[in-house]
Parts: sequence; structure tokens; C-alpha cells
Amino acid sequence: PGLRSHHRVSRSVLPLSIVFIGMVTSNNLCLKHVGVAFYNVGRSLTTVFNVLLSYLLLKQTTSLYALLACGVIIGGFWLGVDQEGAEGTLSWTGIFFGILASLCVSLNAIYTKKVLPVVDGSIWRLTFYNNVNACVLFFPLMMLLGEFRTLYHFDKLGSPSFWGMMILGGVFGFAIGYVTGLQIKFTSPLTHNVSGTAKACAQTVLAVVYFEETKSFLWWTSNLMVLGGSFAYTWVKGLEMRKVQEDPTIKSSERNETGV
Repeated sequence: PGLRSHHRVSRSVLPLSIVFIGMVTSNNLCLKHVGVAFYNVGRSLTTVFNVLLSYLLLKQTTSLYALLACGVIIGGFWLGVDQEGAEGTLSWTGIFFGILASLCVSLNAIYTKKVLPVVDGSIWRLTFYNNVNACVLFFPLMMLLGEFRTLYHFDKLGSPSFWGMMILGGVFGFAIGYVTGLQIKFTSPLTHNVSGTAKACAQTVLAVVYFEETKSFLWWTSNLMVLGGSFAYTWVKGLEMRKVQEDPTIKSSERNETGV
């Protein structure tokens, strides 16, 4: 689409950009302190935050069955933390950033759905404004945290292999952002969380195989609880949304516009 930079649109997208920065930063910091296999459990509370934010921001209550599914997810999270501690690989710093990442992922999906009308539903324009805002916002953070000093002393700035991996990571990062926005546009944040759960399952298995790790039965149980609880929540919410669509007596104001 034709693109012209408008300060008004940029300001409207700013809340999403702030959440986006929090999501990128906390995801990376979580992954820095925990293993790839545990990463799924470490930031598994996205669905739970969806429920909390639906109530706090949208004043929408959640059914008992959906709350029970969230309880299973929380149980799997705590069991996973316990098993990581038993294996001697637990990082509370990683857990903290995992919880923060879960919150930001949930907010990112909700704000993406809310901001889309500002850019006339164009994912390309939303991606452009979001990334420009993020680039500007990252500079004061880099200055505050001393990242420029780290870059100055970094010994791989002239390495072609380093820049090759950075470019490859940037391409994948852009693709993920675009596809995520496209999925949320045509479906809902809930559907996005479904595919995210499936991705997490594949990611966990691949990480264990790739790094040749051996995990206990309870460790796998914690992962299954998180995945099972997420799928159960999705199934329950899907039934509720279908019922709302089919029942004309339900007021439109009671419907969940963001699909969380």
C-alpha cells in the first residue's frame, strides 16, 4: 500500500510499540537464563494473563471451565519450576522474565487487534509504524543500560558470519511479526494463541532432541499440563464464542471483540 508517515498514526500505534519492546526484550532475557526446552513452560502464562486482562480491560468474566483450564496451566508451570529446581538448572531471573514475556505477548495480541483500524487494516503499514517506533524507543534504553559501551567493545562487529546470522534473524523476526499480525487480523488473539501452543510443543521436543537432553517423567508431565490446559482453554472459549455468534439474544456489548 501507499505509505506516508503520519505523526498521528505513529502516536496511535505507540502503545503497541511499547508492548512490542517489552515482549522482544523479556523474551530474549528469558531465553538467556533458561534452556530452550523449558522456555515453553517459563513463559506459559499468556493464557492466564488473557483471562486477567479480559476482566480488567474489557470487564468480561470467564466461565468456570475456562478458569479450570487456567488452573491446569498454572499447575504445570509450578511443576515445571519445581522440576527445573530438582535438576539444578532453575533460574529465577529467567522465570521472572518469562512471566513478564507472557504478559507482554498477551498485551501485544490485544493491542494489535485494537490498533489495526488506525492503519485501515493494513498489516504492512502497522509493521512499518510499529518497527519505526520501536527503533526510536530502543535508543534511550540502550543509552540507559550502557549497551553502546558494550557495542564499542564487541569484537565481532567486523565478522561476516556474525552479520550473516543477524540478517537471517532479522528476516525471520520480520516474517514472524508480519504473519502474527496477519493471523490476528483475520482470526483473533485466541487463534494466535492456539498456533503458539502448537509451536511450543514442537519447539520443546526439538530442543530436547537437538541438545540430547534427558528429562524426568514429571518434567514432561509439566509440559503436557501446560499444553493440555492451553488447548482445553482454547476449546472452551471456542465453544463459548460459537454460542455467542449463534444466539441472537446475547447483546453485542457482551461479546468479546478481541477474541481473548
